[in-house]
Amino acid sequence: MSEVVLPALGESVTEGTVTRWLKKVGDTVAVDEPLVEVSTDKVDTEIPSPFAGVVQQILVAEDETVAVGAVLAIVGEGAASAPAPAEAPAPVVAEVPAPAPVVSTPPAPPVVAAPVVAAPAPVVASAPVVPAVSESESDPNYITPIVRKLAHELGVNLSGLRGTGVGGRIRKEDVIAAGSSTSASSSSPVATVHVPSAASPLRGTTESMSRLRKVLAERAVASMQQTAQLTTVVEVDVTRIANLRKRVQSEFVAKAGTKLTFMPFFTLAAAEALRAHPKINSSVDGESIVYHPSENISFAVDTERGLLTPVIRDAGSLNLVQIAQQISDLADRTRSNQLKPDELSGGTFTLTNTGSRGALFDTPVVFLPQSAILGTGIVTKRPAVVTDAEGNESIAIRSLVYLALSYDHRTIDGADASRFLVDVKARLEAAQFDSNLGF
Repeated sequence: MSEVVLPALGESVTEGTVTRWLKKVGDTVAVDEPLVEVSTDKVDTEIPSPFAGVVQQILVAEDETVAVGAVLAIVGEGAASAPAPAEAPAPVVAEVPAPAPVVSTPPAPPVVAAPVVAAPAPVVASAPVVPAVSESESDPNYITPIVRKLAHELGVNLSGLRGTGVGGRIRKEDVIAAGSSTSASSSSPVATVHVPSAASPLRGTTESMSRLRKVLAERAVASMQQTAQLTTVVEVDVTRIANLRKRVQSEFVAKAGTKLTFMPFFTLAAAEALRAHPKINSSVDGESIVYHPSENISFAVDTERGLLTPVIRDAGSLNLVQIAQQISDLADRTRSNQLKPDELSGGTFTLTNTGSRGALFDTPVVFLPQSAILGTGIVTKRPAVVTDAEGNESIAIRSLVYLALSYDHRTIDGADASRFLVDVKARLEAAQFDSNLGF
């Protein structure tokens, strides 16, 4: 028998709350297979099993909070010592169906509703332990949060999509392929039909705040009470960046494994400007101002559990391929509860892409101990006045975006914020990023 304990989930994390068990007593678990979801004041994450075997006991109930090092479960060999009456043994997959269930020794009462039909041949004791297929893995109707969010972004209807995964499960590749065909068909001049959103099942209900939501609420209120926040907005012409993206997109995807969006450009431009404007990349410590030696940029990720901000460390030293890869990797692992707590700490400045949902701009909240946060609005095509090399003015269709910088007015003046934004604006509008592509 082996004890599965709550591991240390960061330097300052001392306890965690069990939010959901991914296995039940009697289930087979493999080494490094997710066993339980745990929530801390920094992150919600899955705890993998350090041992292979059968879950013998679950010692911590869901919604129960325990200290780091506490025993969560017992994993061992053989059948569970005290399985719950309603729990069925791990399913045994057989090639030839037979009406009789597998009978163990000593005999257990048959489970009438068990979905698995076993072969009449007895189970050989020396056979290797085969990890049980979880419900989420075998159910073709189960869709991961990452796949669901990707489908929403690409406008793909999941109800009519056939998956190519195990048991017909829909994968990211299926959504991307469907999104590509949708984009191709949507390019034709067909009128858009608006379908009203379905009513949310949360209407008229009450639920308790999650641990993460409580922490976010407390920190937001504390930040607004302890700082003097102000927001300055500029408009940026990113037409040249849009053209650059079109020119290098296919080569970039081949190199980075992910698309080149506007976000890496915003990240790099902000990191470079922070070097020249250290007040924006500072923190208040009592009556002192700490100017950070590196530009560790947090970026906001919208998850089903709430807003989380993983960190890209020393962002100014990275090229666009590296930044895009980190954004994609960190965002995916944040949404799937795979992020390490230390990957959420150490940020000195934050980027939040409020335009991902269509907002022109907003006034984002600065979270302590940082002193500033940059919100990037949606990039839209609008008529604008352009000036050529001879000074002649004309009106043209340009790709424009609003950048909104919220900052702590205790240490950052409006002039400081404006100088920072002007430098970011100049860098983006010049669009001289060929040497920063990374290939």
